[in-house]
Amino acid sequence: MWMKRWLLQGFAPIVLAACGGPSAAAAGNPFKVTQVATFSTPWAMAFMTGSGRPLLDAALVTEREGRLWVVDTRTGAKTAVSGVPKVLVAGQGGLGDVAFDPEFVVNRRIYLSFVERGPNGTSGAALGYGTLDLADRAHPALKAFKVIWRQQPKVQGDGHFSHRIAFGPDGFLYLTSGERQKFDPAQDQRGNLGKVLRLTTEGKPAPGNPWALRGGIAAQFWTYGHRNLLGLAFAPDGRLWETEMGPKGGDELNLITAGRNYGWPNASNGSNYDGTDIPDHKAGDGFEPPKVWWNPSISPSGLLIYTGDLFKGWKGDAIIPALSGEALIRVDIQGDKARKADQWPMGARIRAADQGPDGAIYVLEDNGRLLRLTPRTRP
Repeated sequence: MWMKRWLLQGFAPIVLAACGGPSAAAAGNPFKVTQVATFSTPWAMAFMTGSGRPLLDAALVTEREGRLWVVDTRTGAKTAVSGVPKVLVAGQGGLGDVAFDPEFVVNRRIYLSFVERGPNGTSGAALGYGTLDLADRAHPALKAFKVIWRQQPKVQGDGHFSHRIAFGPDGFLYLTSGERQKFDPAQDQRGNLGKVLRLTTEGKPAPGNPWALRGGIAAQFWTYGHRNLLGLAFAPDGRLWETEMGPKGGDELNLITAGRNYGWPNASNGSNYDGTDIPDHKAGDGFEPPKVWWNPSISPSGLLIYTGDLFKGWKGDAIIPALSGEALIRVDIQGDKARKADQWPMGARIRAADQGPDGAIYVLEDNGRLLRLTPRTRP
């Protein structure tokens, strides 16, 4: 109850003036768009959850430059959180994903992914957790932050870190690790680049992983053969879904199944940027094909599996934010099957999407705005 009182009483609000209404491109969409707040370069958001469901109208928002905010999504008031780890800001790198521990109401633990500097001009993603102290509502703080996992090896370059977080119904932490624009590491089991990982909440390989008996770094792996994995979410039936940027075309929505090889860089429904061909996914090639793919690219940057009642007919479907596509996309999911349903123009690059406690959908634009989407005609 102390948490609820803290939120309801407000926390040193900084109410932001509107900086323009929703894009005209969204005027024909089936949702009403309301601006909530603005940021510099937002990357991810997460609503406070319990038992897998959003609880309160408060969210954490990360900015790539290394800032973390508590946001009252009713008013737009936001308060900076101190104690965030130092991050390397370069290219696609910086502060990344944020997730509440499933037992947050008890342990007050949150997880952050971020990019850190390595030796000799290298870098890599990292994952850690700390305790979110909200006792002083004007000065929230992240305390005792501890790094529990790192990309291996660290390499040069500033792209394809991925580092999205999802907690599974089995109590383990699932994490995406991009192939850092290096291609071959996605198939190399001597490093954890280009993989979906299944870890304990302390960052260790989870028991029962496909290569657990092999030991070493391979014991972390759940799947491999991935490129740039920027969306990861569980459906209500426990299936794990993932969105992935292809090269020139070939963006993917994948059903993640333990032990499978998803093909990169040996198979893709896209082409290399230099125009050279990559073999398409085909039956019998030994690789797991995407359930849905896009060509030309939409640049999927996140993934929400909608579980609310506010948008009728969307429960269990994938809501995918798109960067180059400047759209919000709905994919109809039925068990292990998926099909394209809707693609709504948003007039801006959409970085992330999440669901509020009342079933509203919140999206972060790359240009900094946090928007609330509600049905034009309420049920």
